[in-house]
Amino acid sequence: MSGFEGKVALITGAAHGQGRSHAVRLAQEGADVVIVDVCAQLPRVPYPTGTRAELDETAKLVEATGRRAVAMAADVRDPSAMAEAVALAEEEFGHLEIVVANAGINLSGQPTHELDDEAWSLVVDINLTGVFNTVRAAVPALLRSQMANKSIIMTSSAAALRPPIGIGQYNAAKLGVVGLMKTMAAELGPSGIRVNSVNPAAVGTDMIMNEAIMKNFVPESPAPTMEEFAERAQSMNALPIPWLEVVDVSNAVVWLASDEARYITGVALPVDPGVLVK
Repeated sequence: MSGFEGKVALITGAAHGQGRSHAVRLAQEGADVVIVDVCAQLPRVPYPTGTRAELDETAKLVEATGRRAVAMAADVRDPSAMAEAVALAEEEFGHLEIVVANAGINLSGQPTHELDDEAWSLVVDINLTGVFNTVRAAVPALLRSQMANKSIIMTSSAAALRPPIGIGQYNAAKLGVVGLMKTMAAELGPSGIRVNSVNPAAVGTDMIMNEAIMKNFVPESPAPTMEEFAERAQSMNALPIPWLEVVDVSNAVVWLASDEARYITGVALPVDPGVLVK
């Protein structure tokens, strides 16, 4: 891909999983990065959330490509922390051109009308308001940059386009991301800033590779095996695979940020093995 030399990217949720992969792939293409993660275990999340050691490891993986990485512990729910992350990018590199608002969580499934306030707020505050906090903080810096082809990429989900049962707060937040993306694409287009989302199906990360989330897919089993989970997951896809690898999503992120996609904006890009056509 072209158009990354000299550019700086801010990636949230970068301690592991998709965020780490996005940071490394953007660095491989020539971008320096500012990587952010909460670096703490979040309540009620049924899998390990990012740690400072993992975020530092992401920085080392970026630096192994020959690019620079600056790491910061920050919670996307905190607007002031996201403003600090953007300020750090400009302080360290002088400018910012790419934003990947990737941080997100999921909880174990239950009927939406049985959700308690915390279960609703935790997911919506991170997966939707956290995206808003990130891009709101970043837009002034993008406007200040003198480089061409500036890009915001928000992580949504195939669940926004075909919502499964049992994770209503997740579906609502991810569909909200699509609405936010389309609005900001229209607003920022005249300033030369493109805004898109990636909408992945299941990705082989800790977010789904745990018993609580696997039970969302195989609710009839009290303790689904990996084989049962893989069979059920693959049955949802048109292509004969159970889930995506992180690099599959990262390649889409890189393309959306590249010069090859310079006139693509306002698009919710499915990255799925045919979930939406099955």
